[in-house]
Amino acid sequence: MLFNLLNLPYWIFLGMGILLFLVVIVSGGGDDDFDIDADADADVDADGDFAMGSMFSFLGVGKVPLILLLATDCCLVGAFGWMINVAIANVTGTIPTGLFGGVVGGASLLLSLFSGSLISRPLGKIFAAFGEDTSGDRLIGCQGTVSTTSIPLESQGKIGQVDVIDPSGNLVTINATLPQWAKVIPNRGNYVLVIERQPESYRVITKDSSDQQQWLSNSPQLKDSP
Repeated sequence: MLFNLLNLPYWIFLGMGILLFLVVIVSGGGDDDFDIDADADADVDADGDFAMGSMFSFLGVGKVPLILLLATDCCLVGAFGWMINVAIANVTGTIPTGLFGGVVGGASLLLSLFSGSLISRPLGKIFAAFGEDTSGDRLIGCQGTVSTTSIPLESQGKIGQVDVIDPSGNLVTINATLPQWAKVIPNRGNYVLVIERQPESYRVITKDSSDQQQWLSNSPQLKDSP
């Protein structure tokens, strides 16, 4: 049953996924050339556009490099389809064909889209590590989203975490603190701006806040402040 020709479509999907993963590795993490605007203040022309954007976001589009998402989904379509066919064949003695085979294919696709959106995100972080510039300065000026409850001030001796898309489109999770002069505390889901690299973390400030305006106006003096 394993190498039955009826399983050939699923082996093709699996092979395509493996090839795409190889491309991701060679390219150092892949590029995300289709991004959903994550700005919470973005204008939406119609409810249908919002629903479509939400659906793409749920499936992982715009959250990880697109080629990595495709690689994951293709591998999962192949794996799920093959496993379902084998499971059915073990019970009935034959691999499903015709309409029943189409149902198996549709189920495999739905399972792969849902699972791929979950699996590709941690994979994106792993592959991003291979493609990272040795200098973390590449993240300076990048926008991030707070993934912990909040970001603490440096003086508190704690750190928070921020998900940042670097200039190459890689999703990177970094440790972050606020500079001591910051007045606005960002919470989970808020946008922050990476302004400086520290030995064990990055300094960030709340995006589009009074802290950002102060930084832009007085960055030379503020960088030297404790």
